[in-house]
Amino acid sequence: MVHTIDRDAVQNLLARHEAQLVEVLPLEEYEWAHLPGAAHLPLADLDEETAARLDASRPVIVYCHDRMCDMSPRAARRLERLGFDRVHDYAEGKMDWIAAGLPFDGHAVMVAQAVRRDPVIAYLDDPVDEVAERIIADPAGLAVVVDRDRLVQGVIGPAELKDVPAGATAEQAMRVGVTTVRLSEDMEPLVRRMDRHKVHQMVVTHPDGTLVGLFVLDAVRAPESEPDQG
Repeated sequence: MVHTIDRDAVQNLLARHEAQLVEVLPLEEYEWAHLPGAAHLPLADLDEETAARLDASRPVIVYCHDRMCDMSPRAARRLERLGFDRVHDYAEGKMDWIAAGLPFDGHAVMVAQAVRRDPVIAYLDDPVDEVAERIIADPAGLAVVVDRDRLVQGVIGPAELKDVPAGATAEQAMRVGVTTVRLSEDMEPLVRRMDRHKVHQMVVTHPDGTLVGLFVLDAVRAPESEPDQG
């Protein structure tokens, strides 16, 4: 029987060196990004001959892109029909893995590779006067407001610091409903969107809304080449 498993179960099986990890997407997507050590066995080529590359006596974990991709459950069922009796479907796929900040192989360039993990943090009840000093001293000019579980509640930047009443808290001053991105966001289109909207930094969160850090546009730009003095 095929078992659907989550990221923790994948890690546990791999840590015990029991399971074989297999990506079933086409080659181009595998080369873009894949889990470390994953073999490539595309669903389109999955038959008795190609399945023989795997060890039928060991558990197999198959995955594809994300929960919306149906290739991994189809591949899992196909392997079962081919005689594999311990098949696991990592249904959330590689984007769940990357969004959790775990390592991956491939040529993809994602937010995970450029996130700043030490932003200014303010808690909801922190006095704005104290937060303001840290915002001014930080290159990003921004504080991320979180609750005690590190769930993002808002941000405070220069605009929010204007005309703030004396004694106000971070919760009273913050801007709510801020747009966030995940570690698995492809960096190139994100940079284009930020340029288009004249946004200089984005808050990065885990899928559960807890804070990871900041993606700062200036920090990922290639430095301008020096003019030729000759």
